[in-house]
Amino acid sequence: MKVHFIAIGGSAMHNLALALHHKGYSVTGSDDEIFEPSKGRLKKHELLPDEFGWFPARITQDLDAVILGMHAREDNPELIEARETGAKIYSYPEFLYEQSKDKKRVVIAGSHGKTTITAMIMHVLQHAGLDFDFMVGAQLDGFDVMVKISKDANIMLFEGDEYLTSALDPRPKFHLYKPHLALITGIAWDHINVFPTFEIYIDQFRKFIQLIEAGGKLIYYSRDELLEELLRENISLSSTPYNLPEYTCRHNTNYLSVNGIEYPIHIFGNHNLQNIQGAMLVCEELGVARDDFARAISSFEGASRRLQLIDESEDTSVYLDFAHAPSKLRATVDAVKGHFPHRKLLACMELHTFSSLNKEFLSQYRGAMDQADIAWVYFNPHTLSLKKLPEIASREVKEAFRREDLVVYNDSSLMLKDILNRSWKDTNLLLMSSGSFDGLDPSVIASLILDNNQA
Repeated sequence: MKVHFIAIGGSAMHNLALALHHKGYSVTGSDDEIFEPSKGRLKKHELLPDEFGWFPARITQDLDAVILGMHAREDNPELIEARETGAKIYSYPEFLYEQSKDKKRVVIAGSHGKTTITAMIMHVLQHAGLDFDFMVGAQLDGFDVMVKISKDANIMLFEGDEYLTSALDPRPKFHLYKPHLALITGIAWDHINVFPTFEIYIDQFRKFIQLIEAGGKLIYYSRDELLEELLRENISLSSTPYNLPEYTCRHNTNYLSVNGIEYPIHIFGNHNLQNIQGAMLVCEELGVARDDFARAISSFEGASRRLQLIDESEDTSVYLDFAHAPSKLRATVDAVKGHFPHRKLLACMELHTFSSLNKEFLSQYRGAMDQADIAWVYFNPHTLSLKKLPEIASREVKEAFRREDLVVYNDSSLMLKDILNRSWKDTNLLLMSSGSFDGLDPSVIASLILDNNQA
């Protein structure tokens, strides 16, 4: 099969290209720019375009499929050529569905925790020796790619993103997967740029539930009132609620209790314990016994940038988290403070996404960092201009978080200077962003903090 990718350099797209290449497909692609690590990985497998740009001549009559990435706009020259010549055009999620039509499809959805639960399930299934295909939104330890598509596996595991499908298709990606088994972690408003009201956002999950295959099953977080309400609209659907698993905590270590046996686990925080319980129920549906799950999950150390320990000393730990939405922020701050109640916590988050930088959305952050002893927020005014959003004053950020002592930074170098000039004795640092604080390296920050502590 011969496939061409329009916008091959994206994080998801280049992983799908590699998956199809490994499956034996003939793969080509185009993009106007490609950055690392996509560039190096495509080059290694001789899939990197010879030159960047859009070339309609690459849309040939012998193509079996054209796969369209989110980066490609409707006026893309290659897309126009593909439409004019009648080529079969798929969005990224459409093609994944086509590849998994004959498999048992498992979709992990929700406003938070999707990547972590998907990573837990993948870790356990691999540990159990089960063959499965997958699509996950982050690079995970123990897996070379973010997408795997094979001929033989009868399970396809999806991280179910609610963002839009492509320039031609405004449906949320997770509407296309039609799961046999689904999990929803909870619903908290996000992506205000495409779902301008909370009601519109909620409706995407309503439709997702309705798209579960006949005879399918939903596993859901039981303390989410919105989910409970949606389930009352689908009383014929088989469903299983989850909350916290049975566990104990001793000497700052959590132990998962299964069938009277305790298994130490590396991750902490109520949200991660809930994630474990949800993942365990999914794995049980896939044939993994609970004690086998517990043995496997005891070696799980978390997904990258999901409450990731960067470095630590006897009295200081530095964590990095992808948290940017209010619910994620609150859960992560609460987890670190709860795990280290006798240490001060300096929590620093970056307003980086369209939603977080939108004045209409900012009030959703009320109380999100209340458990932090010291709270900082950073944003780059240039990011606002790039997203064509109005300016935000520091006072507006403080009022949104309802925290008068909140420190707001617009200069990352000044923020770094203040980080390095503080005393970190009996204090933890939590960095939270879907961006990079304008290129600050968390490992360098951690090293400098810990070195200063020892000086």
